Amino acid sequence: MLAASLLTFREGLEAALIVGIVLGYLARIGRRDGYPYVWWGVGLALAASAVMAAGLQFVGAEFQGRGEQIFEGTTMLLAVGVLTYMIFWMRQQARRVKGELEERVGAAVASRARWGIFSVAFLAVFREGVETALFLSAATYVSSGRETMVGGVLGLALAVVAGWAVFASSRRLDIRAFFSATGALLIIFAAGLAAHGLHEFQEAGLLPALAEHVWNTKAILDDRSALGSILRSLVGYNDDPSLLEVLGYLGYYLIVWLAVAWRKERPASASGKAG
Repeated sequence: MLAASLLTFREGLEAALIVGIVLGYLARIGRRDGYPYVWWGVGLALAASAVMAAGLQFVGAEFQGRGEQIFEGTTMLLAVGVLTYMIFWMRQQARRVKGELEERVGAAVASRARWGIFSVAFLAVFREGVETALFLSAATYVSSGRETMVGGVLGLALAVVAGWAVFASSRRLDIRAFFSATGALLIIFAAGLAAHGLHEFQEAGLLPALAEHVWNTKAILDDRSALGSILRSLVGYNDDPSLLEVLGYLGYYLIVWLAVAWRKERPASASGKAG
């Protein structure tokens, strides 16, 4: 439930910030007549995202046995890939988002294409909705569907409140710091999701276990107990993992570390060439 709350809170707040930027810019240039088009875009994006989430659950329910394991494993690893890309992309683009949105809205207003305002709001929110639908679908395979649903609704509610508070007050949120902090937590969640995805492929016979039991801590903390379930969904805790799952978990962190190191090296290399 905590993982679902964190995911939807981050995605929901990102969408709320985007909508707030668009509305704020329209108010600043005296074009409040564009507000209905923003809300139409938001509403349609939310509806389309809900349909996609329901579709993923419906398709998943159609599979049984080995097919179900392959589908769940694929969904989890796809969610890990999208989640990781989103974390790095937002950290890099956070400072530019406001300017780019205002430029696109300004172009739509200048050309009197009010449906351009609609498309800006729709595409921005729908992107967040697609990511959320994919993440929550993957999360339901780790924890119960009811817990995921409750956590998702709670996270979205908190995101709406937080988004309203940011734009209703004179204080401004440090967007880059916010996404860096939540991104660190989501990387931990993604590592666990990667291990769970590999487990599903292992169960389907597509990947070897390498070694069935690396350790067994069930007597100390069962991953199906109350605390164990929380740790399982949030950080990928497993009381009896195979070697493949352990390597997948640690390998994900290695990949992320290398990606961070590469991104830090690029600006330094670029400045060196410029000099």
